[in-house]
Amino acid sequence: MVVTGYILVALVSLGIIYVGLNYLFAPAKIAAGFGFTEVPENAESFLNVKGGRDVGAGLIPLALMVYGDAHALGWVILTAALWPVFDMLIVLRHRGKKATAFGVHGLTAAVMVVAALLLLLG
Repeated sequence: MVVTGYILVALVSLGIIYVGLNYLFAPAKIAAGFGFTEVPENAESFLNVKGGRDVGAGLIPLALMVYGDAHALGWVILTAALWPVFDMLIVLRHRGKKATAFGVHGLTAAVMVVAALLLLLG
């Protein structure tokens, strides 16, 4: 169970690092996939900030994986699952694409909760 939790955390962490790097280097392209129906033209600076934070958010769990404390990692991932929940709610609130809100952000949150439970209970 713990190994599966580590694998799920690694996938989510690497995924958000990839997304963050895209927000840093190709912000307009990646922003279109967030779930909003339109992306403001002058949003590049904000998207770059988001990218840097996404990279940092992906590195934190990887650092905990190296440290080797599955229980601490489980609590961090469980609390970090709020990030994609809020992303989902923001997309829905602004009448964005429901498929992206649930299929990307909601699914990511669910995977993170499952990974956290595997780490906490394993």
